[in-house]
Amino acid sequence: MNVLITRVLPQKGLDLLEKAGCNVTQYTEKRELSPAQLIELCQGQDVLLSSGPNIIDEAFLKACHHLKGIALLSVGYDKVDLKTATQYGIPVSNTPDVITQTTADTAFLLMLAVARNAFAMSRSIAQGEWQFYDPTAHLGQDLYGKTLGIFGMGRIGSDLAAKCKAYFGMKIIYHNRKLKAEAEQQLGAQYVSFDELLRQSDVLSVHTDLSAETKGKFNWDAFARMKPSAIFVNTARGGIHQEEDLIEALQNKIIWGAGLDVTNPEPMDKNNALLQMQNVCVLPHIGSATAGTRDAMAVKAAENVIAAVKGQRMPNILNPEVYQEQNV
Repeated sequence: MNVLITRVLPQKGLDLLEKAGCNVTQYTEKRELSPAQLIELCQGQDVLLSSGPNIIDEAFLKACHHLKGIALLSVGYDKVDLKTATQYGIPVSNTPDVITQTTADTAFLLMLAVARNAFAMSRSIAQGEWQFYDPTAHLGQDLYGKTLGIFGMGRIGSDLAAKCKAYFGMKIIYHNRKLKAEAEQQLGAQYVSFDELLRQSDVLSVHTDLSAETKGKFNWDAFARMKPSAIFVNTARGGIHQEEDLIEALQNKIIWGAGLDVTNPEPMDKNNALLQMQNVCVLPHIGSATAGTRDAMAVKAAENVIAAVKGQRMPNILNPEVYQEQNV
């Protein structure tokens, strides 16, 4: 079976594919594939292992309906038309669970870095500004005993909440589509309305999927309802916040600071105003970027590919209804 991979895959994943007898083709150029190029490369392939911002839309699926499976090297799947994939009988999978701790760690890093102006202070050294000591300058925030608001209390949100409660003794509130009894029992987390989440949070961290419901959810109206001392953190998807509104809210001191591992668009323009702000820390979408986590993602993606190659059910299937008529 022929497998196309749209990035260089960590070796542990390749080893599994090769051991299973897959004929692997890797796209190794350091530039994004256009939709037409991706369609062309998929001709003659049996399974696609998609890494990066590839658009798996109706046009792609119509042109590549011969595929026996699509495995994503990611948890997010907002760029995939699952309904159309199901109509063509193409199973689609992702790599959940393995990025939980590393992404929560990244949110924790950003929260603390923003609270202490860490990125701006580091830049000031390179600019020769570490000179006269002023005990009233460069003052950050304490996080001990503050309120952490989680928007999307899934695995990652719960992990961050546990870290913040254990280290800073933070009070945990959350807003979710449904109640999370486990988080409430283990962390003392309290469910609140979206408006209360905005109003009460000292740190508000986003851990939800990008969907029609959440796209642009954090806009000017949302930021205006937050505390002037609040820190906004997003390690989920850049499209969940309105970037221009966030810039305006920060410039006008509507909120205190922001930590972002995701932006809209990605990559971010080097002249973006957020990069020059003392109270903002931006990372280039590295939430899962540890050797161990990327290896685990590659292994999970490879296992999904191998299942598709063998005509078996993908372990991490996103559209299970595709198997109903196949009895897999």
